[in-house]
Amino acid sequence: MGYFSKVQVIQRGNKNKQYYLICPVSLAQALELEKGEIIEWVIENKDRIIFRRSLKNKKEIKEITQC
Repeated sequence: MGYFSKVQVIQRGNKNKQYYLICPVSLAQALELEKGEIIEWVIENKDRIIFRRSLKNKKEIKEITQC
């Protein structure tokens, strides 16, 4: 089963754009995502992006974000 989401773009002035991908709640719950969790986006090709957890340990995440 697939989950659909729209890409949102926020542009601040004439400078940089930020793209947001919203994760539906049902998908986040199925994946047991947690606030602040670090993920990795791997581009396989233009049509396929792999979502991968970089770290599973909160201690490791805390160490990386404090660097």
